[in-house]
Amino acid sequence: MKTSRREFIGGGSATLMGAAMGVHGMKQTPEDKMPGAPPAFATAPPVGPAVDAATFAEAEKLERVTNSAAHRAEMAQSWPQAMAPLYARRTGPNKVEFAETLFPASGWNPMIPGAQTGPQRNVFVPALPDAGKLPERDEDIAFAAVWQLAHWIKTRQMTPTRLTEIYLDRLKKYDGELRCVITLTEELARAQAKQADAEIAAGRYRGPLHGIPWGAKDLLDTANIPTTYGAAPFRNRIPDKNAVVVDRLEQAGAVLVAKLSLGALALNDIWFGGQTMNPWLLQEGSSGSSAGPGAAVGAGLVGFAIGSETEGSIVSPSMRCGVTGLRPTYGRVPRTGAMTLCWSLDKLGPMARTVEDTMLVLHAISGPDAGDLDSRPSYLFYDATVPVKGLKVGYFPEWMKQATDVDRHALETLKELGLEPVEVSLPKLPYDSLNVILFAEAAASFEKITLDGQVDEMKMQVPDAWPNIFRQSRFLSAVDYVQTDRLRRLGAEAMAQIFDKVDLLQVPSLQDTTLTLTNFTGHPSLTLRAGFVEVSQARSDWAPNPAMPLPSFNPPRRVPQGITLIGKLFDEGTIVRTGKALEHRLNVWQERPQGF
Repeated sequence: MKTSRREFIGGGSATLMGAAMGVHGMKQTPEDKMPGAPPAFATAPPVGPAVDAATFAEAEKLERVTNSAAHRAEMAQSWPQAMAPLYARRTGPNKVEFAETLFPASGWNPMIPGAQTGPQRNVFVPALPDAGKLPERDEDIAFAAVWQLAHWIKTRQMTPTRLTEIYLDRLKKYDGELRCVITLTEELARAQAKQADAEIAAGRYRGPLHGIPWGAKDLLDTANIPTTYGAAPFRNRIPDKNAVVVDRLEQAGAVLVAKLSLGALALNDIWFGGQTMNPWLLQEGSSGSSAGPGAAVGAGLVGFAIGSETEGSIVSPSMRCGVTGLRPTYGRVPRTGAMTLCWSLDKLGPMARTVEDTMLVLHAISGPDAGDLDSRPSYLFYDATVPVKGLKVGYFPEWMKQATDVDRHALETLKELGLEPVEVSLPKLPYDSLNVILFAEAAASFEKITLDGQVDEMKMQVPDAWPNIFRQSRFLSAVDYVQTDRLRRLGAEAMAQIFDKVDLLQVPSLQDTTLTLTNFTGHPSLTLRAGFVEVSQARSDWAPNPAMPLPSFNPPRRVPQGITLIGKLFDEGTIVRTGKALEHRLNVWQERPQGF
């Protein structure tokens, strides 16, 4: 007598146990199906290794859930037919390998219905003050801001070729100490500089980035030039076309002088060539993952750089190396041609010596691109002539008490500039849990090299490095991923409520909650040097290792300290105007690291 699918599913433990033991003939065939009977779960041919109740008892320790003995037995009996076949994409006869450019079907939209949607028109009025006379010494030129370099080039006090040679010489001279360069792009740089010379001499000035040498974090594709992601499995990778951001900077007339280091696969500051060091304190790393951009800008080896941030990778090296980093709103800058770590988190942004420098670069690289499905049409409003007086700046009292004197002084300075400080707070939620999303997406992005063992080639093989995290992440729950996505929405709603009351936030740059939450919600941030502190021990991005203690200093060493401003979605202009006013009042950006 034939049975229906639903009768088959309910046919008792003997039938299910047969499937669990690998009796592959026990499935419903098309001729068994009654006309009009819909498909049902748990009726696929059984596949995979045998599992039993003890398997689930052990797995529960990873997921921190508990099932009864009867439930474990039931799950074990049906797993080969119900769940194991779902891995056919990876383990079945028709395996699917994804192109690097393939996006997930779902995406992150940072906008909350009913909340402000950002500027309603494009305005770009930079200050670009007169930089005066060109300095006589090359090192004084090298540490100048982009707006100063632009003035000297525009007024023809200096050619792009001369400036390019200054930076190429410095990159060669100091890279041995800093280990910030993966590939020096000398031939390309000289060709681009020569072209800029000719265009400017002919009166075809493209704008403030024309002829300015820059460095690219080595996760931005460059045609026929290696793009290694800082990781041994990709050290021979040579793309055939540029990332969109690289093309846009070329169109602006900028000169690419180097592909700069990043912590392998965008984590911390160690790559296959070693650790990138902090020019202010050579006994410690530069922080990451935009390690090379931070060190190169901080040491005056490039005019500016492009970094990336998933969760702190612009903010942290900007802090450590005493530079200015602008993390744009998620979706502002297209990532087409950039390495993907986490589709719903990755952002590209400028790192430079002054606040307005970063806006000059952001203006050149903003705007959607069809290759990045999460890049969005949006307005960019920046008018340097608009005063900041009257803006409301939110701060978290508890975190400000725990912060440095530099943070507290910056808040007082904003008050002196006419901003109104407003106390704000966040609901008590487990914001660190949001990293379920980061770890799951990162493990998906680098699934191939994880499963085929190439991650074993990476330099760092410690518990908090990607190889171990990628392997662990395969055991994160898909259910928890969805629930974490809902937590992300709660966080976004909380941020929207805060920004109903204030125009911007000032936060301690590396305060864990705001660093994590604002990356997941997609809000823009500006990190700028605001003073100096003393440290008695080298700092590290890596978990403490008792076998390798960090260097200690007696007397303590003086190093830069930054603060971070957080803006409303797509409102980089407000934090840049505020940061520029603060930078001018504090007047600490021009001090240089000794020895460079």
